[in-house]
Amino acid sequence: MLSWWLDSDGRVGWARLPLDTVFGGEQLGRRVQAQRAGWPILEEDQRDLLTAVGIEADPGLVAAKAAAEAKPTVSRGDRFAQGLAALAQFVQRERHARVPRPHKGPWRPAPVARSRWWSRTSRWAPGSTTRKPAARS
Repeated sequence: MLSWWLDSDGRVGWARLPLDTVFGGEQLGRRVQAQRAGWPILEEDQRDLLTAVGIEADPGLVAAKAAAEAKPTVSRGDRFAQGLAALAQFVQRERHARVPRPHKGPWRPAPVARSRWWSRTSRWAPGSTTRKPAARS
């Protein structure tokens, strides 16, 4: 890899390096993009080494990575509560809790595949942490 760098006389357009660039069996294009996107989490000595070879942070990539990592996560308890609320709405409307497997219904805040939720939750024995086989009908 060092000979490639020396042959280029230190003038590599890292920002324009295609993602699919492979050198010496390494995915160089993807690696450079990952380093430029993850600049804020790199150690100072890592940033110094990258800067020495001409690789610098890309504010656009850094912002895109931060936005992707900032997606909210929903806990199991929250998902269970959403499914339970959806089931309650279904029971109120249909007057029974036998949700057909392909059923999806609109409810707030977002649509839920109620039948899938019911199927998953009914496989758990009350008070147990292990799954039981799904009941066959």
